[in-house]
Amino acid sequence: MSKLKSNAAATLADVLQDGMTLAVGGFGLSGIPADLIEAVRDSGVRDLTVVSNNMGVDGKGLGVLIEAGQVRKVIASYVGENRLFAEQYLAGLLEVEFTPQGTLAERLRAGGAGIPAFYTKTGVGTLVAGGKPLAEFDGETYVQERAIRADVALVHAHTADTDGNLVYRYTARNFNPVVATAGLVTIAEAEVIVAPGALDPNHIVTPGVYVQHLVQASGRVKDIEQRAVRSRAAATVPA
Repeated sequence: MSKLKSNAAATLADVLQDGMTLAVGGFGLSGIPADLIEAVRDSGVRDLTVVSNNMGVDGKGLGVLIEAGQVRKVIASYVGENRLFAEQYLAGLLEVEFTPQGTLAERLRAGGAGIPAFYTKTGVGTLVAGGKPLAEFDGETYVQERAIRADVALVHAHTADTDGNLVYRYTARNFNPVVATAGLVTIAEAEVIVAPGALDPNHIVTPGVYVQHLVQASGRVKDIEQRAVRSRAAATVPA
């Protein structure tokens, strides 16, 4: 059966609940499932734990959930682009669990692979390791990190088939593959949706077995967090 659904709001209405853990793909504003995020906002669900590399910016991406007061806790590696996030955190309105970026990716990957925990050297001797088990391997100290399994995972793909197989584009791939495997229920939005068998199996990044629902992404403008370009050198006319 096709996993393609008519719209994001109706699809999420069947799975969202207050207090659930939501894992979201993307990196800042690159590769984020913007339509699905806005549908979460519009659903009114609250008390969410959101797992994502970061929380977008004010008014865009996951920042819209912060603005709506729907987030209770954030598990992320970086949050420096969101002023309202900082205000809510400093006011004690938002719980934050900072996780090194590579560790966060591995926690999500481990969750999707059925690995409950793993050891890493990253964070040993810092606040990141506070309260976590330590162990020694080959004379080196490692800290135990628990895997992450989300109630619902939201991802953005460039191309998908109706069986839920996903292909990403350039850096928009970022956290999406590991998030897709870490959800008990995974919903993907895709810019291009094709028939089964149209994708080259060698190019598929996320197999459809991980994806329960698929929606068509809207043709929105893709925002950029910070545009950094050099000024064009003044043209010179040869003598």
